Amino acid sequence: MSDYKEEVTTTQSSGVNESGEKVQTRTNAVETSGSGDSKNTISNLVWYIFGVIAILLGIRFVMKLFGANVANGFVDFIYSVTGVLSAPFDTIFGVTKTQAGDTSSVFEPSIIVAVLVYALIAWGISKLVRINEK
Repeated sequence: MSDYKEEVTTTQSSGVNESGEKVQTRTNAVETSGSGDSKNTISNLVWYIFGVIAILLGIRFVMKLFGANVANGFVDFIYSVTGVLSAPFDTIFGVTKTQAGDTSSVFEPSIIVAVLVYALIAWGISKLVRINEK
């Protein structure tokens, strides 16, 4: 957990204003500072990396499902980056293809399995980092 430090400073002054009335002023200043711990930072980094992987695999899933043009640079980039991430899971299930004219739609359930496995890995690493946390 993060450590927070709060410091309250109170100043009080009294005097007489221009019309001769007695005046008293009280000022409270609150200063709060926080410092994060390294376990929280590492855990957040692990979940951030998982989020990037999940988003990329989700984009691949949608592009394959709608038969995106492989000749497009962006589509080729996504397929090449996520091909490495989905390769261990590609042969788990059969792939269903549908052809409609020049467009070939592919349903790859292995991508969903890949996202779930990467989520379990991220959860495990996050728990391992925080194992001795109170």
